[in-house]
Amino acid sequence: MTSQAIPIPAGKTSTISGFHAAFIVAWILSLLFYFMQYAVRSAPSVMVPELTAAFGLTTLGVSSLLGLYYYTYSTFAIVAGASLDRWGAKYTIPIGVFFLAAGIIMFGLGISWVASFGRLLQGAGAAFAFVGAVYLAAHGLPARYLATAIGFTQCIGMLGGSAGQFVVGPLVHGPINWQQFWIYAGIVTLATGIALFVMTPRQDASEHSKTSIWHMFAPYKTVLTNPQSYLCGLCAGLLFLPTTVGDMIWGVSFLRQGWHIDYAEAVNRASMVPLGWVIGCPLLGYIADRIGRRKPVLFAGMALMLAATLAILYLPPNSAPHYLLGLLLGIGSGAAMIPYSIIKEVNPDEVKGSATGAINFLVFVMSAFAAPAYGWLLQKLAGGGALTLDTFTKGGATGIVAIVIAILAAFFIKETGSAVRKAQG
Repeated sequence: MTSQAIPIPAGKTSTISGFHAAFIVAWILSLLFYFMQYAVRSAPSVMVPELTAAFGLTTLGVSSLLGLYYYTYSTFAIVAGASLDRWGAKYTIPIGVFFLAAGIIMFGLGISWVASFGRLLQGAGAAFAFVGAVYLAAHGLPARYLATAIGFTQCIGMLGGSAGQFVVGPLVHGPINWQQFWIYAGIVTLATGIALFVMTPRQDASEHSKTSIWHMFAPYKTVLTNPQSYLCGLCAGLLFLPTTVGDMIWGVSFLRQGWHIDYAEAVNRASMVPLGWVIGCPLLGYIADRIGRRKPVLFAGMALMLAATLAILYLPPNSAPHYLLGLLLGIGSGAAMIPYSIIKEVNPDEVKGSATGAINFLVFVMSAFAAPAYGWLLQKLAGGGALTLDTFTKGGATGIVAIVIAILAAFFIKETGSAVRKAQG
C-alpha cells in the first residue's frame, strides 16, 4: 500500500455518529483517483520497448525516467496529510488530481524532457490519492467503518496496479498506441479532478491555517527522532522493492526476454503481483489484528516473499503453475503494510498521521534511488547487450538481499499488537 499521512477528523466535522452523503460521494470519486495513480505507475512495465525506442534511451535511461515518479511521490508524501489538515479537501485533493493528469498527458507527448517533467508531476499528484481518499472516508463514514474503508481503498489502488498491466498491455498493442493511452488516461484523470472539485464539500478553515506554514510539519520532529520509525521505514521500503521496481518496471521484460513468454501472457503473469496485494494487504492485516501480534505475521509474509522470489529466479521457467508464483509474491508483499501499523503504534497518538507520512517518505525514497540503480546493474550485467535470463537472475539476487535485510531489521522492531499491550496493562 502506498499510505500517506491520514488526518482523522475532529470537532464538528467528526462523523462518529452518522453518515455524510456528500463526503461519501467525494470518497467514491477519490477511489478513481487512487485507481488511476496506481494504473499509471505500473503501466510503463508493459511498454518498455516502445519507451526505449521513442526516447532513445538505454536500459538505465528507461529505469531512471520511470523512477523519477518516486522522487516527488516520496517528497509530497510529507506534504499531503499536513495540507489536508491545514486547508481541507475541497482544493487540496483536486490540485493533486490535476498534477497527476498534467503529468500523464505530458508523458504521452513523446518528448524526452517533457516526459521526465511529466513523470515528476505524476508522483507529486499521486501522493495525495490515498491520504485524500482516507480523509474523505473519515469525514463521510462513522468511525466504526473507517478501517473497512481504508482496506477497501487500498484494494481499489492495487486493482489499478494490476489493470495497469493486464488491461493496458492489450490496449497499447491493439486498438491504440502507447502515446494515445497516456493522453486518454490524462483526460479521464482530469475529468475525475473536476468532479471531485464540484462534489467535495467546503469546510471551515482549520485552526492550523492561522499559524506559520512550517508549524504543520512540527510533528515530524517527534517521529524522525524515534529510531523505531527508521526500522519500520527500512523494513517496509525493502519489502516494496520487489514490486515497485522488480515487477512494476521490469516484470514484463523479465518474462519476455528471460523466459521467452509471449507478450500477452507475460503481461497477465506480471499483473498477478499487484493482484496478490489486493489479497495480501487486507488478509495479513486482519490476521495481525485477530491474533493481536504484528511480528509473527510480518515474518510469515516475508518468508512467503522470499520463497516466491527464489522460485521465480532459480526454478526452471514454467516449472510452477503459470500464475501461482506472482500471486504468492504479491500476497506475501502485503506484509510490507504491517510496519505502517507499527510506526503509528510506536509513536505518540498526536503524531500518528505524520508517522504514516514519514514511513511513506522513507519507503519511496528507497524506491526512487533503487529504480535507476537496478537499471544500471542490469545494463552492466548485460555488458550493453540484450537482457537475458542470466542477466535477470543475477540482478534479481538484489531482491533476495533486500528481503533478507528486511527480515534482520524486523528482529529489532518492537511488537505493538493488542495482545502485547493488554499483557503490559
